[in-house]
Amino acid sequence: MADEQDDGAGVENEAPAPQPEANAPPRLRVLAQFTKDLSFENPGVLSGQSGQKTPEIELGIDVRVEPGPSSESVFGVDLKLSAKARREDKIVFIAELVYTGVFQIQDLNGRDPEPLLLIECPRLLFPFARRIVAEITRDGGHPPLLIDPIDFVGLYQKQKANRAAGASAAPSDNGSGQA
Repeated sequence: MADEQDDGAGVENEAPAPQPEANAPPRLRVLAQFTKDLSFENPGVLSGQSGQKTPEIELGIDVRVEPGPSSESVFGVDLKLSAKARREDKIVFIAELVYTGVFQIQDLNGRDPEPLLLIECPRLLFPFARRIVAEITRDGGHPPLLIDPIDFVGLYQKQKANRAAGASAAPSDNGSGQA
């Protein structure tokens, strides 16, 4: 044990625990993920699918954030996917899914958590939600609906621009409710 030195202080020879840097990126942890709500309506399954043209699909995407009940660093993020398939004015199927993740964000160091919550969290949830929608449509007797990858950065920027436009239009509102 020639490498160890005991100068009588004992603990003083240990290196101090590393402190997070002020410029270090925030840490994101997935605490849980689950299907919060799932609905599948299948009114067009009996209309016969062989030889008919491919249905037109209307896709909706929404992301909502809810702060955790007991902690500033825990958030619930809902990714809502809705798909409505139509063929010649008849509804073939309607699928709606709310897939939720519970996330913990650490080491924000004064940064805004909004980009993490509205971009990175839904990006992590999307593959699981996509698989559920594909399976439910396949199990409903249709070809699986494989949703293309979603640009959550673009959606966030669009939402932010819409909010800014709404905020700049709000002061000019004369209270009449007319545009």
